[in-house]
Amino acid sequence: MAGIVGDMTRRYPATTKWYDRRQIVLVEFCIEDSKDVHVSFEEQKLIFRCHGGADDHSFFNEISLFDKIDPKESNYHRTDRSVHCVMRKGSAGMVWPRLTKDKSKFLWLSVDFTNWRDWEDASDNEFSNYDEFSSMMNKMGCDEELPELDGSEEESSGSDSEKLPDLE
Repeated sequence: MAGIVGDMTRRYPATTKWYDRRQIVLVEFCIEDSKDVHVSFEEQKLIFRCHGGADDHSFFNEISLFDKIDPKESNYHRTDRSVHCVMRKGSAGMVWPRLTKDKSKFLWLSVDFTNWRDWEDASDNEFSNYDEFSSMMNKMGCDEELPELDGSEEESSGSDSEKLPDLE
């Protein structure tokens, strides 16, 4: 069709989950069978793009971050189901109440409540050393068993498995 200028492919925002730890912020872009993955870490911005999904769509997210990160100490790992980003906070120990600088709600962005923890109620001992966590991220996709991120193993042996008394 004559007169149409520009790229005809439509870009979609990738469904994104995130959660906060004392030293790092973790972001997961939920795209199955991703390819041509490009992740760019800037001091206050995360840029993600790839192709993937059942319909091989083009995905693009540009996120102005709540606070500064260390781009040199941030990395990502691609799996068959998603792309995991680990961003080292510029100010360790500062709580991020949201991922984005903007207070707006985004339909494609949600908190990963499976891995979310209140800092006062749980320790980050398993992730206290960023290098160990980074190493674990690099091993993802291997046949090795990885530690649970939410401590669910400890909770599963708790009172939930006990038989409750009958109600009168």
